[in-house]
Amino acid sequence: MEESSNRYLAEAPIGRLMLKFAVPCTLSLLVSSLYNIVDQIFIGWGVGYLGNGATNVVFPITVIALAIALMIGDGCAAYLSICQGKRDTESANHSVGSAVTLLVLCGVVLAVLLALLRDPILYAFGATENNYAYAVDYFNVIVLGIPFYVVTNGLNSVIRADGSPRFAMLSTLLGCAMNLVLDPIAIFVLHWGVTGAALATIAGQIASTVLGVCYLRRPKSFRLNVKSFRVRAQLARRILPLGVSSFLTQLSIVIIMGVMNTTLVQYGALSKYGADIPMTVMGIVMKVFQIVIAFVVGVAAGSQPLVGYNYGAGNAERVRKIFKTMLLAEGIIGAVSMIAFQLFPVQIITLFGSENDLYNEFAVYSFRIFLSAILLCCVHKSIGIFLQALGRPVLSMTLSLLRDFILCVPMILLFPLLTEPGVMGPLYSGPVADVITLAVAAVMMAPTLRHLEKA
Repeated sequence: MEESSNRYLAEAPIGRLMLKFAVPCTLSLLVSSLYNIVDQIFIGWGVGYLGNGATNVVFPITVIALAIALMIGDGCAAYLSICQGKRDTESANHSVGSAVTLLVLCGVVLAVLLALLRDPILYAFGATENNYAYAVDYFNVIVLGIPFYVVTNGLNSVIRADGSPRFAMLSTLLGCAMNLVLDPIAIFVLHWGVTGAALATIAGQIASTVLGVCYLRRPKSFRLNVKSFRVRAQLARRILPLGVSSFLTQLSIVIIMGVMNTTLVQYGALSKYGADIPMTVMGIVMKVFQIVIAFVVGVAAGSQPLVGYNYGAGNAERVRKIFKTMLLAEGIIGAVSMIAFQLFPVQIITLFGSENDLYNEFAVYSFRIFLSAILLCCVHKSIGIFLQALGRPVLSMTLSLLRDFILCVPMILLFPLLTEPGVMGPLYSGPVADVITLAVAAVMMAPTLRHLEKA
C-alpha cells in the first residue's frame, strides 16, 4: 500500500470528504432499503394490504441477513481503514479475504436454516390466517436470494472503505433498477403476485453481487490471492467486534418487529382495527423508518473511513471536527423527518395503496406517535457508529442494546396494559426509548471527547 494512497483523508477539507463518502454510502443504503419499499408499493396496488402484510412478515429475515452482512462487512471496513492509517498492508489484504469467505459461508448457512424453519419463523413474525399463504409464496423465493444479499451488502462496506464509494453505490443501484423494472412486469403483466415481486428482488440482488465480486479483481488499497481467503481466527476476532454495533442495530429491528407484530395482532383483534390492519401499517412505518436510518447510517458510515484513518494516524483534532460535522448533518436529517411524519402521514401511507378509513386512521397515529422522537434517534444512532469507527465496539454495542433490546421490547409488551385501546400502547415505545438512549449516549461521549481533546 503506497503511503500516499489515502493521505488525502488527512489533508482534504472535511466537508468535501464527507460528501464524497457519505453521499454514495447513503444512496447505497437507501437503495438497499428501497428493495422492500418497491415491493410494498407494487404489491399494495396489485395484491392489496394482505399481500403487504405478508411482506412485513417476511421482511425480518432479510434484516437478519443484512445484520450478518454488516457485522462482517462494516467490521472489515473499520479494520481496513485503521490498517490504511497505520500503513499495514499485509493485515489489510488478509482481513478482506477472510471477510469474503465469511460472507459466503454465512449466507449459505443462513439460507438453509431459514428454509428448514419456515413456518415457526413466519408465525413468530406475525403471520395470520389471512396472510399466511401470501407469506409462504414470498418467503420461498426470497430465501433463495439470501446468500447473494449477504455477500453484496458485506462487499459494499469493504468497497467504500477501499475508497470507491461510487462503485458501491452503482452496484446497489443496478440491483434496485432491475427490481423496479421487473416488479410491475411480474405483478401486473404476468400476474405472478407476491411470488413475482420476490423473483424481481432476488434478480436484482444477484446482479449486484456479480458486480461487487468483479471489483475484487482490481481494488485500490489491498490485493487478494488464494491464501487471502483462508479465514484467520486472529483477524476474525479483531474484525467481527468492530461490526457488532451494525449487527445489533439491524438485529434489534428484527426483534422489535417480531414482538411488535405479535403484540399488535393480539391487541388489534380486540379493537375496532382488527388483527391485520395494525400489523400491516406498522410494517410500513418501520420500513419508512428504515429509509431515515439509511440516511443516518449513510452519513455516519460514510464518515467511518475518515474517522478510522485519522484516528489510526493519531490526528485527534481532525477526528473531533469530523464528529461535529457529522452530528450537524444527522440533526438536519432528523428534524426534516420529524416534520414530515407529523404533517404528512396520510400522504406517506397512501403511497402503499388506497385502503379504508380505519386503516388510514391507525396509520396517522402510528407515524405521529412512534416516530415523534426521530430526531433524537438519528443523533444517538450516529454516535454509536462513530464509537465503532474509533475501535470501541463495547460502547457502540451498549447503545444499540439499550435502545432496542433493554428498552423497546419490554415497553412494547408493557404499554398495552396501560392504554385503552391496548393496540395503541406499543406506539409509545419508540419515543420513550429514544429520549432515554440519547441521554445515555451523551454521558458516554463526554469522556471520549475529552480523550480526543487531550490527545
